[in-house]
Amino acid sequence: MTASSPDEHPLLRAHRTLRPGFGTEAAVYGTILVSGLIAVSSAHGETSAAVLLSVGVTVIVFWAAHVYAGAVARLGRDDPEQMGVRTAIGRSVRHSLGMLSSAGIPALILVAGTTRVIPDDAANDVALWSGTVILAFLGYVAFLRRGSSIPVRSLGALSTALFGVAFVVLKAFVH
Repeated sequence: MTASSPDEHPLLRAHRTLRPGFGTEAAVYGTILVSGLIAVSSAHGETSAAVLLSVGVTVIVFWAAHVYAGAVARLGRDDPEQMGVRTAIGRSVRHSLGMLSSAGIPALILVAGTTRVIPDDAANDVALWSGTVILAFLGYVAFLRRGSSIPVRSLGALSTALFGVAFVVLKAFVH
């Protein structure tokens, strides 16, 4: 590979390091889920501690359901190797890891609000906007991996980030 190869781009190196938990379909879905939860939970002036608890419990329940559904789907396949239950669960956990990891950055921001490192209200807003930034990153990297031009990468980042912006707008209307 040459220095100009798309695989040598610093964002791709960062993405490879963060993957398998970050940069998967489960991470995109998890980021959208977390953004929605933060938007709804914080819309009525809840503390960052209450938002963190609500987001944490809900993400864990959704993740467990996702793991369960994945394991059941793997077991139900007409596969000649007849995968065992432990293998199906293990593969489903690995596949679903992004749903948990996607909550990491917003959760850290909410913890900062809970511990008063940053103001409580600001923590809720920054955690919500962090989802938009994460989605933009994931969209940009997806098109970078395809070898797309900078304008196409930027459009990919914008279109993916719009899911996060939708929740920012939702929070403004609900609040």
